[in-house]
Order: sequence, then structure tokens, then C-alpha cells
Amino acid sequence: MGIPKYRVQGWSRRGTMEASCSRCLLLLFLLTCELAPEVAGEVEESSDGPGTAQGPIWLTDVPAAEEFISAAEVAIVGFFQDLEIPVVSVFHSMVQKFQDVSFGISNNSEVLAHYNITRNSISLFRLVDNEQLKLEGEEVENMEAAKLSIFIETNSLRLVTEYNTKTGFGLFNTMIEIHLLLVISKASPEYAENMNRYRKAARLFQGKILFVLVDSGMKENEKVISFFKLKKSQLPALAIYRTFDDQWDTLPITEVTVEHVKNFCDGFLEGKLLRENRTSEEKTPKVEL
Repeated sequence: MGIPKYRVQGWSRRGTMEASCSRCLLLLFLLTCELAPEVAGEVEESSDGPGTAQGPIWLTDVPAAEEFISAAEVAIVGFFQDLEIPVVSVFHSMVQKFQDVSFGISNNSEVLAHYNITRNSISLFRLVDNEQLKLEGEEVENMEAAKLSIFIETNSLRLVTEYNTKTGFGLFNTMIEIHLLLVISKASPEYAENMNRYRKAARLFQGKILFVLVDSGMKENEKVISFFKLKKSQLPALAIYRTFDDQWDTLPITEVTVEHVKNFCDGFLEGKLLRENRTSEEKTPKVEL
């Protein structure tokens, strides 16, 4: 079964918005994470008033901006030379729509220079792969809310990202070429404990492997499960996929442990495929003694 490939509108790393013709496989993730803790120092609330969540955080100097960005799994920062352009109000409206994302704003010349901003721009910073994705110039100045929403939804990759149709595309706008999927029902009694251990394991491979959650209880995820030739009786399971050569492997499990995840990932990185071993065993005729 071939991997579906789509021609999608993407965003270049540290560049402007462009057609990125990525190969996109119908899998992968976004787990809502806790909001980043409030940043101290010279970080100030927007004009909506202190103690509210109605607007982005004002970043008034370089240390404040750096601390704000480093404290969040996903941070969206509006770098505006001109606060009167239409996209500024659109940017403010995103704060309420994406309450699990940290939003900052700055027109400070030192902050803009520090992040090499020469035009009005919106940048998405990700901790999971240390990427900065940038929208800038005339295109961003008149950007509509729907287009900005798609940019945020598609590219908000986290330490563990829950698969949906938008993040499935975003996973291919990254330099990390290996994706690990945990296929499990979010309705299962052990889900919370398994996810805690999965997140711990994700930290061990940060920058090397993208960790994905696929809810097996959702009908729209059946294609993902069938791609890896997994049966419902084999779930929960781990599935690992490498984008540049379509290599993959699976490991049915009864529970998620850091050790299971680590050993499975290490084995795949070393070129060991458990799937081939299982297939070989199944084909070997059994001899009765």
C-alpha cells in the first residue's frame, strides 16, 4: 500500500510563506499541553489589562522575548514595525481561539533586530525541533484570520502531538524525519498513565524523533491503523515511520513504558525491524516433535 502524497500550502523554515510540496503521509499528532508559566521580568500584559487572557504578552526587550519563547512548547510572536496594519487585530483575535498556545507581541527595535526581523512578520517557535517558522512581508500584513489559523493549527507541533488532518501535514514541515506513533484509545482506563510515560520517553528523543498520539477510538484514524497493518486486537501499539524511505515498524504492547519505547526507537535507529522478525516466524513451518 503506497503512502498518500499531497501537494499542500506550507511555510518555509525561517522564511516566507511558500508552496512546500512536502510528501505527506496520513498520520500523526497534537496533544494539548499546559500553558507555559507566566514569564517574569520585563514581560508585560497587553493593553487588555493585567491578569486577563484577552491579548498577547508584550515583549519589551530581548531577555523578555527569549525567556517567553523558551518557556513554551509552541510560541507565536507578532513582530510588528507598524501596529496599525490590519493583521495586528487579526493576531489579537487568535489568542482566544488558541488558548493552549503562548502569544507574544513586540515592536521594540532591539527585539526585532535580535530575531532578524526587517519587515512586519509573525513567527511560530517550536521547542520540539527548535524551529522558527515565519510569515512576513506584504502577504502577512493583509492576512485573513482563516489563513493565520491554518498556519497555527498545521505547525503547532509539540513534545507529543495528537494526530489530526492538519497536524498530519505539519509533521512534514520539519527536519526530523522519523515519527513514532502511539496508537491507543483515549477512552481506555490506562490512557492517562500511558501518556505520562510516553511524554517522558519523548524527552529522550527530542530533536531526533517526533512523537505522535493517534486515538484508535476515532473512526477517521482507521486508515492510519490499517497502513501499519495493525489489527484492533493488537492495540495499543507503537508504530515508527521514516519519511525519506518509507521504512516502518510496529510493536504491539500491553502498556507504555519508557523502557519499551526507548528500546523500540533505539532498535529502529540501529536498523533492526521487529516486523520482519515476526513475519519470518509466521512463515516458518511448525514441526511437531
